Amino acid sequence: MQQQRIKFLEQPTSEAWVEQALANLDTVLLDHSHCERKAAGVALNMMCRYPSDAKLVGELTAIAKEELDHFQQVNRILERRGVPLAPLAPPPYGGKLKSLVRRDEPQRQLDLLLVAGLIEARSHERLGLLAAHLEDRDLAAFYRSLMASEARHYGAYWGLATANFDRETVEARLQELAAAESEILSTLHPQPRIHS
Repeated sequence: MQQQRIKFLEQPTSEAWVEQALANLDTVLLDHSHCERKAAGVALNMMCRYPSDAKLVGELTAIAKEELDHFQQVNRILERRGVPLAPLAPPPYGGKLKSLVRRDEPQRQLDLLLVAGLIEARSHERLGLLAAHLEDRDLAAFYRSLMASEARHYGAYWGLATANFDRETVEARLQELAAAESEILSTLHPQPRIHS
């Protein structure tokens, strides 16, 4: 599996994940719907936590809108495929990353931005893998169309981090979090998910 290196990610996604996702596409699509909704929620929660940071509020407003638009698009695809919206047990990925966020400010803000950026970077990578391997041309085109947004989102979180913290601090913490993120994904979760 030839794969482009994604900035911020320490390790690329395994071929086993691609095989699992393709074999369980409806479940992965349903999970993708949940991921878009949660991504919008992350942006909104951060805006509520840091309402006096005008640059952050502006950037995250745009991200939240785009994530909700993607949520709606994925839901339309699910409807066409006859897959009802339903809850899914989340994989440990998000919870484990969230547990790494430090509690005290300003470190908390830095970690929230970098964790959100890492999740967006991993989403960018995995949606690209789906686009490259799907036999359904329309679905592959849809995933290809989302890749630029995901790249823009992780770039925005990186930009906010480097606007509010010195670059050396950001890069050192990103390296720690990226190593942890790759470790979390080193064992394939038995239930197929976008981040499993």
